[in-house]
Amino acid sequence: MTEDFQLISHIDAGTSIPATIKLWEVYLKDQGKSIFTIKAFLGDMHLLTKFLPPDITIGDITTNDLSRFFEWLENGRGKNIPCTPKSLARRVTTIKSFFRWLKNNGRISFDPAKDILQHSVISPLPEILTSREMEKVIKTSLDLAESTHPDARPYVLLKLLLETGIKKSECLNIRLLHIFSEGGMNYLFVRYPDQKDRNKERKIELSGEWYTRYHQYLEQYEPTDRVFPWSPRRLEYILEDIGKAAGLEKHLSFSMCRWNSALLDRMSGVEPENIRQKLGISKIQWREISMKLKNLSGLNQ
Repeated sequence: MTEDFQLISHIDAGTSIPATIKLWEVYLKDQGKSIFTIKAFLGDMHLLTKFLPPDITIGDITTNDLSRFFEWLENGRGKNIPCTPKSLARRVTTIKSFFRWLKNNGRISFDPAKDILQHSVISPLPEILTSREMEKVIKTSLDLAESTHPDARPYVLLKLLLETGIKKSECLNIRLLHIFSEGGMNYLFVRYPDQKDRNKERKIELSGEWYTRYHQYLEQYEPTDRVFPWSPRRLEYILEDIGKAAGLEKHLSFSMCRWNSALLDRMSGVEPENIRQKLGISKIQWREISMKLKNLSGLNQ
């Protein structure tokens, strides 16, 4: 039994689905799930409630019932509007999570969702920079740092993203004390303010070349707290301006830099687990991303 036993002790095999869903909502909130995740999960469960007989209990539900439910979703719920692959995959995840929670806490003797196959949805490959394009954007940003009226900000931002693979939200959250030297090496410490995200925190090595330009940037802009004290849109414009100045037809973005960073590591022979940890993603997320990186590396050769 888990620490949630007091909450779930009000449920048994004879409990209705609606009553069980209400307690599951409390559980999800206690687990720190976002309001958007909870809303999506509850919507999925209410669809199941709508499909099944109104008097059915959680102990009566069979694998066949759930299989028919997913067929009903795929066939449009009688409205000729088939469920999208992405929505179907999430709904399978929801249903499996719900019944696994009940089975793990001893509320049902059999998990009817255990043998339901998880639907995986692979989104299209992201657009990335070719090796030549990357050289051009780096050179363009470096030229700006060394021009008659030097501006180190474009280079510092771009090269930081390419070296670390951090997300836009992580970049915006960098404080001055998060960049430091230790044992002759330079590092970025990716920090998160919320306790539930602490597993994403990590220390990433920075090049000496970048660290030198970073000090040039500090002298020019004199930030006092955040390293990049501008709005997300302003930083996006900086990347877009670099791309335009380099003659790119592609849209240089945070996401593109993150993918290129991971791809550079993969093609340099960095161990997959080290890339995953550097990106700060879960093992489940890594499955799809690693597959895409494999495909991208073949295209980039």
